[in-house]
Amino acid sequence: MDNDDGEWRHAQCNGNPTSGIHHVTLITRRVQANVDFYVGFLGLRLVKRIGGFEDGEQLHLFYGDRLGSPGSLVTFLVWEDGSPGRVGTGQVSEIALAVPQSTIGEWMTRALSQGVTVEGPVREFGEPVLRLKDPDGIIVKLVGADIASDSHRGHDAVACRLRAVTILTDKPEETMSFLERFGYGGRRNEGAITRMFSDTDAVDVRDASGYVPGIPGTGTVDHAAFRAADVDAVKKAETEFSRLNSSPTNFHDRKYFTSLYVREPGGTLFELATEGPGFTVDEQPERLGQTLFIPPGDSDRAEDLKVMLPQFAMPGKPRIPRRELPFVHRLYVPEEPDESTIVLLHGTGGSEADLMPVARRIAPQATLLGLRGRSHEEGVARWFRRLETGFDQDDIKTEAEAFEAFVDGAISGYGLDRTRMAFLGYSNGANFIAAVIGLRPKTVRRAILLRPIPVLDVLPAVDLTGAEVLMLSGAHDPFGRNASVLQDWFRYSRAALDAHTFDAGHELVAMDTAFSREWLQQNGEGSES
Repeated sequence: MDNDDGEWRHAQCNGNPTSGIHHVTLITRRVQANVDFYVGFLGLRLVKRIGGFEDGEQLHLFYGDRLGSPGSLVTFLVWEDGSPGRVGTGQVSEIALAVPQSTIGEWMTRALSQGVTVEGPVREFGEPVLRLKDPDGIIVKLVGADIASDSHRGHDAVACRLRAVTILTDKPEETMSFLERFGYGGRRNEGAITRMFSDTDAVDVRDASGYVPGIPGTGTVDHAAFRAADVDAVKKAETEFSRLNSSPTNFHDRKYFTSLYVREPGGTLFELATEGPGFTVDEQPERLGQTLFIPPGDSDRAEDLKVMLPQFAMPGKPRIPRRELPFVHRLYVPEEPDESTIVLLHGTGGSEADLMPVARRIAPQATLLGLRGRSHEEGVARWFRRLETGFDQDDIKTEAEAFEAFVDGAISGYGLDRTRMAFLGYSNGANFIAAVIGLRPKTVRRAILLRPIPVLDVLPAVDLTGAEVLMLSGAHDPFGRNASVLQDWFRYSRAALDAHTFDAGHELVAMDTAFSREWLQQNGEGSES
């Protein structure tokens, strides 16, 4: 296919294209900053928010034009506070969006005034290009094209659609040959880049031989998706790829489109996605992007997932400003919050969101503040280090000091009421809270400890008068042999202890929620000592 630039400019907004980019999916670590950039700065519309089809605990956002048309879609997997990846071979390194050529100067002024990193303008393949960086450092190019401005929104809108993606590959010829199967051709060279054209857009293949391989993570592109007319076209492609003995293919019904995943020879993940049925199958056009949808496979825990997925506000709407504090954390604010807060500390291998469903059942109107432990062991999060002979006492003390600073900062930064604050921990998190009570007694005055044991070698002599503690232990908990030692220490230290042992193991059961709800209702107000 030999498309020159003029043919592309004509095709990009008109007719019924048969090839081109369907969407590009990237990964972000800060959902609020992401929404502010792609909706607030670039002017894209948020057309869908869902729990991920592969992982219901992962928020997936779709941005695009008014209807979320194929070719306009930029989507994000939200790995909130997740580890950064590395851009390298086997990845898309840049995405490009078309804007009216006459607005390039306005976009540059807009970027400078709003503190968005911008370079250019330069000319690439004869087109004016501004190179921006989004909040995760992903390169987003604005390409001046012969398209009309949106008279209703001016330069606030990315006027038409995706212009191109850039692929880094150490097998450029094989990558380009593979792209021909998706309707790309008409090669043009500019330095180390070869541009290939479809009916609607372009793919730039960059020869990155000798460069480092990409590593998945935040700030990287997960995959690029190309257009397929219908499900039959996707099935036909699956058969053809199997005959090629290419990488394994995965066929999926994504509700809004049907798709197939495959890796090109250079390692970049491609998706082939149908044009329809589109995003209006479950929302009216005027309400697109307003409702959080949970995939059918996770419908039995839909309410839990809605609490676990990170919240955000649309640009211009009130939001709680994020505070930089010693621990990674997440706030969940219910629709009608009371003045209470529950601070949540997960068990070994958990996350800041793990206990939010339990806490919401205990106190539906409480603001939830989930934390992530900073000690990592074989890739899982904990609250302090383990040693061969026990627990690292110095590490516990250091983390307790940092935790005290976190609590003081959260109270100040988020306007929380210390007198209406409770701390809920499970397993390793409960052990840590108990240690904090002994080491920093003014920090935690009300605590729910689920399956705790003592982890301090010497339990401190401290007056805990005024402290209120609920301890829930499992009669069959293989890790709970020393729970009674902790109970005796709380009583000796004059804490108001309510302890229960019931028919359970180390796992949480319904009785944990019932006991905690009743206890918190009886001890909800408390007093600051």
